[in-house]
Amino acid sequence: MNKQILCFGEVLWDAFGDVKKAGGAPMNVARHLVQQGNNVLFASSVGIDPSGVELTGFLKENGLYSDLLQRDENLPTCEVTVELDEDNQATYIIPKPVSWDNIGFTNELEAAAKTVGGIVFGSLACREEATFETLLRVLDESYALKIFDVNLRPPHYTLSKIETLAARADVIKMNEEEAELLIHGSSGDLKQKIQEFQSKFHTKIICVTRGAHGAIIWNDYAFYEHPGCTVNVVDTVGAGDSFLATFITGLLNETPMQPLLDKACAVGAYVTTQRGANPVYNVDEVVAQFS
Repeated sequence: MNKQILCFGEVLWDAFGDVKKAGGAPMNVARHLVQQGNNVLFASSVGIDPSGVELTGFLKENGLYSDLLQRDENLPTCEVTVELDEDNQATYIIPKPVSWDNIGFTNELEAAAKTVGGIVFGSLACREEATFETLLRVLDESYALKIFDVNLRPPHYTLSKIETLAARADVIKMNEEEAELLIHGSSGDLKQKIQEFQSKFHTKIICVTRGAHGAIIWNDYAFYEHPGCTVNVVDTVGAGDSFLATFITGLLNETPMQPLLDKACAVGAYVTTQRGANPVYNVDEVVAQFS
């Protein structure tokens, strides 16, 4: 199986007060995938403004620049305001429209879709029809493992689009709050809700992260659980992205599900102890720290 991974979606500046850092869930997942030794392609769009030039330089420095990065002459590069509450939980003020609202289906993107072994995508970049339709074409052109990182950012989604993406995904990762929202109409516990969701969308693997309480996975008619790691949280930005990158790396390397979940939870927990979404780490050392 081709282990090259395509990450599709938003790239942006996250502004924490006077400090700004490159962000966007697909880009953060891509950076963690690269850090863990994967071959990654990143598809997005930036403006031709100074922020876009700066982001392009950042992607080049981090091995994520290719002809899959588009430049929009009419829409600006995205700059997001990030606010942390007293529990260090992040909220995001996201402008609209921006360059990644208009990602086009190019020959280069079509070629990548047909050759990669995995495609990672989320919901935010699909808020406008142009990028949403491009992503659907990418998914329809590809035989890759399709990984849907739900990553809801109210009010930038509709349930109909989420369900359309879920129906095309082989792997779905969402947090507990997203699961409660998407698996509506069920009165059962989380495991029952996951089973109902699977019966509707026929997803191969469903992962629900539970913050400090770890995660639960449904795969091949069995559940796998991790209770979470005890840490001193600095901020939660990037924790889910690092979890997902670790999980994808294990899937493509055919790691057994329980040790894979243990590893992903350890990496996600470690990232919450650091400032920012992309601290440097050694996966084996992190796992040893929490074992």
